[in-house]
Amino acid sequence: MAEDNWVRVLGRADLPPGEMAGIEIGDNQVAIYNVDGTFYATDNVCTHGFASLSDGYLEDDEVECPLHGGRFNVTNGAPTLEPAECPLRTYRVRVNADDIEVLLPE
Repeated sequence: MAEDNWVRVLGRADLPPGEMAGIEIGDNQVAIYNVDGTFYATDNVCTHGFASLSDGYLEDDEVECPLHGGRFNVTNGAPTLEPAECPLRTYRVRVNADDIEVLLPE
């Protein structure tokens, strides 16, 4: 993966701890999460049914889908509660000065 596909998505101050945001970057629907000051990113569309995870609920390091209640670990994309069975794609995240950046796939 090329290291030059970093994209600024938000300012660090725009996403307080315990909050999440859905971002559209080109063809990618990405959810950004702030878990106790550490930022994570996954696909924003649930793998079980078409729903935006950023419209759901973030509790600790798990996001709950607003459609059927499936849950995923935002740190690694793993499903943690049915009906979710397939993992979410995750993205590398870095903080560059006051910007949150996501590394997009080529």
